Amino acid sequence: MMRLALYAALAILLGGAARADEDLSPPPSFLGHSYADRFWFSGQANVIFQAHPGFPARYSGEHSLRSDGEVATSALFTLYTGMQVVRGYTEILLDGELAAGGGLSSAFGLAGFTNLDVVRNPSLGSEPYLARVELHQIIPLSRDWEKVERGPLSTFGRLPRHRIEIRVGKLSTADVFDQNGAASDSHLQFMNWTVDNNGAWDYAADTRGYTYGLTVEYDGPRIEVRLGELLMPTVANGIDLDWDLAHSRGENVEVSVHYLNRPGWQGTLRALGYVNHANMGSYREAIDAFLASSDPVPDITLHRRQGRIKYGFGLNLEQTVFEIARLFARGGYNDGATESFAYTEVDDTFELGFDLRGDKWRRPDDKLGLAFVTNGLSALHRDYLALGGLGFLLGDGALSYGRENILETYYNIHLWKGFFGAADIQFIDHPGYNRDRGPVWVFSLRAHIEL
Repeated sequence: MMRLALYAALAILLGGAARADEDLSPPPSFLGHSYADRFWFSGQANVIFQAHPGFPARYSGEHSLRSDGEVATSALFTLYTGMQVVRGYTEILLDGELAAGGGLSSAFGLAGFTNLDVVRNPSLGSEPYLARVELHQIIPLSRDWEKVERGPLSTFGRLPRHRIEIRVGKLSTADVFDQNGAASDSHLQFMNWTVDNNGAWDYAADTRGYTYGLTVEYDGPRIEVRLGELLMPTVANGIDLDWDLAHSRGENVEVSVHYLNRPGWQGTLRALGYVNHANMGSYREAIDAFLASSDPVPDITLHRRQGRIKYGFGLNLEQTVFEIARLFARGGYNDGATESFAYTEVDDTFELGFDLRGDKWRRPDDKLGLAFVTNGLSALHRDYLALGGLGFLLGDGALSYGRENILETYYNIHLWKGFFGAADIQFIDHPGYNRDRGPVWVFSLRAHIEL
């Protein structure tokens, strides 16, 4: 009770004008969702076709993006269900998913891969799996409640202006942290991994992007604070999670400040920090063992030790302009001493972009977006790849290092009810951080159904 009273006092101190709408309206769908209904049922189907023509490459390795032209199609189907056990306060979410098809070059060869829907291990097959099963609890800290849009990750139609939210179970770390209204949804926005998420944030997840854990957050009109304790995979990019919490876990903290709340000019800044504990390999040890002729090739998997630490931080900015446009930016860094383990091979990143709603040309449910992201590696990470080492995504057999620079643009068109189509173009300079390969153009078409 004392702790709850402290939270309530904090809520009063941090209070202010109500947070303005941040694109709360859901996309059009085939099914309507009543505010009075305690149950939730919806679904999504997302199909992405991608192709790239041939591009120059002085050499290729085991984990290279293929330099000859290729095409690939992915499909992701998700069924969302939810039930409010205690109306307005407690809900249970249970989602099933099926991933089919694949990505260009089986998702190898790029740190900023071109399709966030792609499962990074094609050997997992296309059997349905349980994506989320989580308990979501609301603890009110004020008597003032406000109407919010219901959705598959929160079926509540009203929430207290000051509250604590607890989630526990199987979930996606990226559902809670590093959210950005203009660049977090690969189904209706950008497609690239390092545009939709902070590439330097090696967030806790299995191969499919999910984990078990606990998140606790304080939500107020101006300040939000989130904490998370989540399971790491047993091996890099692995499907199995490590339950040895004493030596393996992902710890996350994020503070969000709604610094501007004028009509049409809402602004939010998020600061994220994380520490991963896992059975990770050391780039330094792998390089030294190779140079000492102990290992025939640099192999970081031979130099893993339980309890190793990777830490990093990120910034995430979102600024609405005249209600119909949003500017966004991300920056991120991690120490780059231990192997990239759960998301992608990026040690530092910077991203800048915008999206524009189609009101001016009488298409309010259409979106146009443009983003630029530049990704980099630590000195140890690049030396490891240059000597012929393999990461779980990268490995050209050699490396003439250059930052991986990506420009992405898309147009998402609302066709009918819950049916959307999109065209997307990505230009990638120095794919896999290699000046000896590329540049490459990737062209995409997307079909999306919102039930």
